[in-house]
Amino acid sequence: MSGRRRGGVAWALGLAFIGLPLLELYLVIQVGQVIGAWWTILLLVLDSVLGAIIVRREGGRAWRALREALAQARMPHKELADGALVLIGGTLLLTPGFVTDALGALLVLPVTRPFFRGLLARVVAARLVVVPRPGGPGNDDRPGPVVRGDVVDPPE
Repeated sequence: MSGRRRGGVAWALGLAFIGLPLLELYLVIQVGQVIGAWWTILLLVLDSVLGAIIVRREGGRAWRALREALAQARMPHKELADGALVLIGGTLLLTPGFVTDALGALLVLPVTRPFFRGLLARVVAARLVVVPRPGGPGNDDRPGPVVRGDVVDPPE
């Protein structure tokens, strides 16, 4: 991994683990000063409950879509991405705070999820390394003998 990439990851982790909690704390204090502490706590609790309901519904939909894709014997790339986004979004929705709730809602809601699915696909594709295999896609032209035989189960 290059030094430039490592530096970017360090900054992103620092922002996620230090900057985001500070921003969340600042926003909770600001909202609390405007509407009061108890209303702010109630808003955060209701936000988490609503998030749990949405995650349960969307997680169930993603699970059913995954099972349907597997039953049809097709590659479930869209369904796996949706499941991952619902899982990450659900975690963010259950985390107390207004910024994490907003980001979690964007990941979970079916209206905005396709945008993040495309973003996830681009990130994963950029991290993949494709190594060409000698002999073509099926590698059928390998030298060597083909041994024909029967498969025998071992005795128990």
